Amino acid sequence: MKEYWTSLASLLGVLAFCQSLLQVIFPPELRFACLKVSNRVFNLFSSYCYFDITEIDGVNTNELYNAVQLYLSSSVSTNGSRLSLTRALNSSAITFGLSNNDCIVDTFNGVSVVWEHVVTQRQAQTFSWRPLPEEKRGFTLRIRKRDKSLILDSYLDYVMEKANEIRRKNQDRLLYTNSRGGSLDSRGHPWESVPFKHPSTFDTLAMDPVKKREIMEDLKDFANGQSFYQKTGRAWKRGYLLYGPPGTGKSSMIAAMANYLSYDIYDLELTEVHNNSELRKLLMKTSSKSIIVIEDIDCSINLTNRKKNNNNNTSTRNYYDPEMRCGSVPGPGEDGGNSITLSGLLNFTDGLWSCCGSERIFVFTTNHIEKLDSALLRCGRMDMHIFMSYCSYPALMILMKNYLGYDESDLDADVLKQLAEVVDKAEMTPADISEVLIKNRRCNPKAVSELLEALKTRANRNLLQNGILREKNSEDIMEDEEQEKRALESPPNEGSEFEEPCKKQEEEDEEKMK
Repeated sequence: MKEYWTSLASLLGVLAFCQSLLQVIFPPELRFACLKVSNRVFNLFSSYCYFDITEIDGVNTNELYNAVQLYLSSSVSTNGSRLSLTRALNSSAITFGLSNNDCIVDTFNGVSVVWEHVVTQRQAQTFSWRPLPEEKRGFTLRIRKRDKSLILDSYLDYVMEKANEIRRKNQDRLLYTNSRGGSLDSRGHPWESVPFKHPSTFDTLAMDPVKKREIMEDLKDFANGQSFYQKTGRAWKRGYLLYGPPGTGKSSMIAAMANYLSYDIYDLELTEVHNNSELRKLLMKTSSKSIIVIEDIDCSINLTNRKKNNNNNTSTRNYYDPEMRCGSVPGPGEDGGNSITLSGLLNFTDGLWSCCGSERIFVFTTNHIEKLDSALLRCGRMDMHIFMSYCSYPALMILMKNYLGYDESDLDADVLKQLAEVVDKAEMTPADISEVLIKNRRCNPKAVSELLEALKTRANRNLLQNGILREKNSEDIMEDEEQEKRALESPPNEGSEFEEPCKKQEEEDEEKMK
């Protein structure tokens, strides 16, 4: 046993001597140079090249790392065998990711690439004001050398775009309001937000399908039109005016647009904005991919039609009059200190300040389009005017499907015929029809009969009102014709009121001559 330990000690001594001899003959600098040369020789004959994307670049987070992580989550969920699950803040979805030191193959334009998630332990850190994570994370991208230009020029941009789409879909949409009255929060933001949970979609929206499809195509063209707007030199924004009677679904349309495009909504309350400067600041604090809404704009501030005001006012008006340039706007003391002008609102929607962000939609709603100034309605400000009409037959079928689960095939032909004949004459809004269906949703046959009865009652009332109105108009016309006829038939009276002043004047002249 003693001989064994003696031989082992002598062997260790020989190994230590050889190691010290190698260090003398091959110092660290030489070994590092040999390793570097061997790597270059390997890379020279290798058909692959590698790119490292670290989680932290210096002291800042690498956005490309987060983008790759989100992008790979869309394909890892179907191709990976060992996955990591995460859920981000303000997100309603769970995302999949690569596990530590796992690989996945991706394809882009027929080119295959390999992603590897590399996780290693970080060496002991010295004192730092911002400590780094204990683990060093990153992605390694392996591609063929002949595909290098394609990957660097197009693939990484594609990864960033897809990651932004996934982030926007996973993140809960927000509804913002400026109810602070111009004051800022602790972070310097003038907007307050709550999660936007409105369930309205274009599938459930009671509207003519043809018009609905036209709006959806226009929205999709706008969302995918970044290159078009850049090529034509236009700001990437679009305006929609929703007008029509109350209860026709203008607010539901806005919610459906937000859900369709996955945009946030900024509900701008103009009565809380004191001047044009505050209006610009609010615009600057809005994000891209958002819908800026001003509901009932004809009631928010006094922006009436200037042409109508000019016709009613007989006095001569100068163009440089503030009312002529800015619309009929209340003074500083007439509306709680609100001094927003029409000029400021026009610049908000179509001026230089409107392009301080990108991919934004402006939506105005009104019940009385005739009250709005024509300068606010032109293309470039309100590009698409959408009339929200009374409930039509196609919209009625959508409501029957939503509330009762009925298709046209589920109803009798006679009932369908009666509904088709009476719905346009009734002029009922989708809100009124929805209320009838909600009250009787527990009994579908009763709901249909109640709805048909309500439509007939409203149609008869409208017919009666229209008949009375026509009769009154015809009586007025006949009375005017009779008065005109009597005036033409009666001869002029002698000694009329036009003749008496002349006689008086002649008598006065004669007395003066005497």
